[in-house]
Amino acid sequence: MQKPPKHILVIRLSAMGDVAMIVPVLRALTQQYPDIKITVLTRKFFTPFFRGLENVQVFHADVKGKHKGVLGLYKLSRELKTLRIDAIADLHNVLRSNILKFFLSGTKYIQIDKGRAEKKALTSGKQFRQLKSTHQRYAEVFEQLGFKISLLNPVFPKPYPLSDKILDSITRDNKKRIGIAPFAAFKGKAYPLELMEQVIKELSKSYSVLLFGGGQKEIEILNNFDTKFKNVHSVAGKLTLDEELDVISNLDVMISMDSGNAHIATMLGIEVITLWGVTHPFAGFYPFNQNKENALLANRNLFPQIPTSIYGNTFPKGYQDAIRSITPQDIITKVESIIQKSLT
Repeated sequence: MQKPPKHILVIRLSAMGDVAMIVPVLRALTQQYPDIKITVLTRKFFTPFFRGLENVQVFHADVKGKHKGVLGLYKLSRELKTLRIDAIADLHNVLRSNILKFFLSGTKYIQIDKGRAEKKALTSGKQFRQLKSTHQRYAEVFEQLGFKISLLNPVFPKPYPLSDKILDSITRDNKKRIGIAPFAAFKGKAYPLELMEQVIKELSKSYSVLLFGGGQKEIEILNNFDTKFKNVHSVAGKLTLDEELDVISNLDVMISMDSGNAHIATMLGIEVITLWGVTHPFAGFYPFNQNKENALLANRNLFPQIPTSIYGNTFPKGYQDAIRSITPQDIITKVESIIQKSLT
């Protein structure tokens, strides 16, 4: 019987949510197999996600610079060979990772089965059932390498201490902290801002509301909410990713679309309320270890073709506003029930 590898290269270059979803799996892997060594190949920006994980180091893939194109991937393979890796867990399974595996030929690899056919059947309306979670798909790659992982009873890091810089950006009061990440990559997944403003206005009467986003346009929108309402604080553009993770680890609850922020919060053990428009948890991207009741879904009686896509980028006419069938009061009620539960 072949010995399990001692040093695994884990490939996942993007997107933010998919990279964040690796973290609970690697945490379970390294806790259950403390002698294993992991090198994660990903973008430099995502490095803070992996802080605190034992025996995990990050190798930066500069796919827009020195590792760009086929020649760049060849250079990357030469650099990786110096690390003495003896197996590859390809959690991305795209052209770039396949070329890289070719250059690393001779090294055993297992690549993720993304279940594309099942997902196509789901979004085409041929079937409506829960598919395997992405976390489970990640875990199965390691199982095929000889490491069966249990994702039950996960352990999460304790809240990180908040620096004076962070506290100056948010607040030093003792109110419960509600995080809100109101943006998504595609319109089909984004809750309308005028409705989210109602949520922010109401929650800010009782709680400290912290807003998350990125990019100049999003920063301007969030700063406007910051100015408009008492107890509302935008951290967008003010903190490093490391510092944002510190803040998120101290939240009492996060409100997010079906987006990367949901997965970042859950990798830190924070309870997350997710809002779903034309996408659906059945596709396998539900945040890790979350109560299914925390998912607020668009009304399928009104929009029976949901999910219309995996990423929220395609939908039939009239479905762009499906997420509006989630009311502001639905969100507020869910926040209050979670806060009350935490007090008992």
